[in-house]
Amino acid sequence: MTSVLITSDSHGLTKELEEMTEKHAADLYIHCGDSELDFDAAELSAFYKVGGNCDFDSLYPEQEMLDLNGLRFFVTHGHLHQVKGSLTNLSYAAEEYAANVVCFGHTHIAGAQKMGNQLFINPGSIRMPRNRVEKTYAVLSWENTDEVQVDFYTLKDGKIEDMSYRTSL
Repeated sequence: MTSVLITSDSHGLTKELEEMTEKHAADLYIHCGDSELDFDAAELSAFYKVGGNCDFDSLYPEQEMLDLNGLRFFVTHGHLHQVKGSLTNLSYAAEEYAANVVCFGHTHIAGAQKMGNQLFINPGSIRMPRNRVEKTYAVLSWENTDEVQVDFYTLKDGKIEDMSYRTSL
């Protein structure tokens, strides 16, 4: 089974990033921005990462494209695509790269939803969540693209059962 851990909006937290990578032996680790750490920070060494509106290190890219076991990922923070208003601009940007998984943050609102042939994943925030009390991150897993699973976790309590999302790509 292939798995990808996705986090965002950690806003200066460090030991929590290390805890996540210790708890989950994922094939890929993604940080969707607003870590507020230097790009080369040791705590981020396992992560593919993009810059958010609170990241000022010029080494951060605005977006990343990643391919893994049949899925193409478009990773960005979201502030440059106005994700607080709608996912339309983000969808168009991901479509330009034929991405079927879109990872973003910025809103601090955890959720997964499929629109057309794209799966949007916002892991929420492990520092300042919105719309839920839990400080969250996400894990996407699949054996084949006919069935992909997104699970949301907290560092303290583990998997949040009522947030699991299953679809095909």
